[in-house]
Parts: sequence; C-alpha cells; structure tokens
Amino acid sequence: MEKGHTALKHLFQQEFSKMVAVISHLYGLQHIEIAEDIVSETFLLATETWEAKGIPPNPTAWLYTVAKQKTLYHFRRNKIYEKKVMPELTAREERSVETEDFSFSPQQIKDSQLQMLFAVCTPAIASEAQIGLALRILCGFGIDEIAEAFLSNKETINKRLFRAKEKLRTENIKMELPPEHEIVNRLDNVLHIIYLLFSEGYYSQTQNQILQKDLCIEALRLGLMLTEYDLTNLPKTNALIALMCFHASRFNARQSNDNTVVLYEEQNEALWDQALINQGQHFLALSAQGDEVSSYHLEARIAYWHCIKEDTPEKWEDILQLYNDLLMINYSPSVALNRTFALYKANGKKAALVEAEKLKLENNHFYFLLLGELYKDIDNKKALMHLQKAYDLAKTQAERQGIKEKMENIGL
Repeated sequence: MEKGHTALKHLFQQEFSKMVAVISHLYGLQHIEIAEDIVSETFLLATETWEAKGIPPNPTAWLYTVAKQKTLYHFRRNKIYEKKVMPELTAREERSVETEDFSFSPQQIKDSQLQMLFAVCTPAIASEAQIGLALRILCGFGIDEIAEAFLSNKETINKRLFRAKEKLRTENIKMELPPEHEIVNRLDNVLHIIYLLFSEGYYSQTQNQILQKDLCIEALRLGLMLTEYDLTNLPKTNALIALMCFHASRFNARQSNDNTVVLYEEQNEALWDQALINQGQHFLALSAQGDEVSSYHLEARIAYWHCIKEDTPEKWEDILQLYNDLLMINYSPSVALNRTFALYKANGKKAALVEAEKLKLENNHFYFLLLGELYKDIDNKKALMHLQKAYDLAKTQAERQGIKEKMENIGL
C-alpha cells in the first residue's frame, strides 16, 4: 500500500487547500478550523477505505463527494445550536448554512482560492504568521513540514497558526476580493508574502531538498493564480513570476549531493531548467507593459542575467545599474553587498574595495568573503584576515571548508 500512501499524500497537498477554501468561502472564515477538520476527516476516511477496497477510479471526485456530505451534515446538525448561541450570524451566513447547493467545481475552487489568498495576506496578521497560514491553508502543507521549513517545532507552529486564525476572526476578515479601488494596494502585500514564501524555500536551511523545492513550486503556483484575474494580472505580478522562474530554473544546480550550496560560478549550466528560463522570459516580457518599475522588475532582470553563464562587460554593467536602481527603491544590506560584487565584476577590485569598506557588515560572513576576494593579490595579509573572519562566522561545515580552501590558495 506504499504506492497508495504516496498517491494519497500527493492528493492531500493538491486538494486540501482547494476543499478548505470552498467550504470556508461558503460558511465564512470563522469556520476555517471546522473546514480543516472536515477535510482532514475526509482524508482519514479515504486512507482507511482505500486501504481496504483499493483506490477508486476517480479519487478526487470521491474526496469531493465525501467532504460535501460531511460539510452538509455538520452544519445541519449544528443549525439549532448556531441559531441559539450565535444569533449574531448575518443573513448571508444563515443562508449559506442552509444551502445544499454547493460544489467543488473548477470555477468555485478558483474563485475561493483567490479570495482565500487575499484573506490570508491581510495586513492585520504579521508576515511570519501569514507565511505559516499560507503554507497550511493555501498550499496544504502539514504541521510537521511547516515546522521543518521554519526549523521550528510543531508546538510553536500550532500556536502561531492558532493566533493567526484568531486574528482572522477578531478582525472579521471576509473571504472576498477587495473593492477595485483597494485591490492594487492589497495586491502589494499578497505579492510580498508570495515573494517571502518563495525565499523561504529557495534559501531555507532545512536539509529536505524536496520540501525546499515544493515551497518554491507552491509560491509560483500562487503567483500564477493571480494572472487569471484581470485586476491582479499586473506588470509587477508578471515580474515576480519571472523572478521566481529564473531562480527556480537553477534549483537543481545550486545544491550538491550532500545538500551544500553550490556557488553560482561553480554551477553546472547543463542542470539549469531551460523550460523555466523560457517561461521566465515570457513573463519578463509581459512585465514590461505599463509605467511602473517595481523591485520585482529589477530583481527579475538581475535573475535573468544570472541565467546567462558567460561573463561579458554588458552583463555586469547592466547588473550594476540594476542594483543601483534597486538600492534607490528598496535598500537592504544584502542588496548593497550584491551591488558591490557587481561593481567588482564591472569595474575591478579597486573600485569595489572603496565601496566594500563602507558597508561594515560585521556579522555577515559573505561580506568578509567578498573582502577576501577583493584583497587577494592586492594585500594577501588582509585577504587572509578577512577570510578568517568569514570562516569564524560561517554557519555550516561545508561553508567553512570552502573558505579554508580559499585561504590555502592564497598562502604567504
């Protein structure tokens, strides 16, 4: 039955979020935990039934039918209780509790998931909690997987999710798209959470490579969902999708067999996913429409250049200018550090050293790695001193080993 369990796990991640979204849309976000319980019970019954009788010809239809029956039974059974104990139910909510006319149709799922995306990404909830809620409710990840992604434990994640759901209730967040005049501002937060979700997978410290990749794929799926609705299919949406495609295309090349990160210069270009690069180019072209230039536009363009392995003056001069523009829009120490590396590649070590010394990122081992590279063959004593600092700050044995090799290559 191992094959069956694998198929069920895949189905769970694929269908859990859809079913929770539809039930929550019909009965209100205050019932989101009931929706989760109903869907979880449905999958538990599927495990027991399919183990005894085999997987049905259409397992998805089986899940939808059972979940619908369980949903209607629950709300019929609790109707008297709700009317006595919860008289504040709105007329709309009372009607939805009465209804039997709901389905898990493709359009119902699509509409419900889009509305759930905006509900989860409400500014009323802290970003970290939004990411956890998105992983659970929008992506169907289990608590164990979320804990592993955050390098945390189940208890902490459960508490975080509970507080986030409480916030949805106390803030009376509705499962509906914002009014047209508000949607652009609300979209910024949705895009930011998708960006953080992708980054959580791409730069995660977890050793579970499959989980890392799944996080990236789910972030990309949520981004693509936004392109199906005219008011959210904006140039900055397409720019974010392009950025994720370009980064994801190098996923298999940036990790070695022992799960250590392979630096860009050492990556095997043959392992890059050309189909994702092509998809990124498609969305990058779409993002060029309109007048707005967002940070996603600039980062996507930088990521595009990193899908071209060959070093050329044009490549690094353009990357340098893109980082200059990005610093004006969205300053961060990591962007400043990357900009200094681009300056080195475009204008040489001496120009980069002047800027690098100004950064003073004392707790960043990548900063001292860069200083070590810049001082090499200019002042090897300083190069070794900075590499030693990078070695002391490095977080993994693999990183320390790489730095040690650089130190040995300098010698004195």
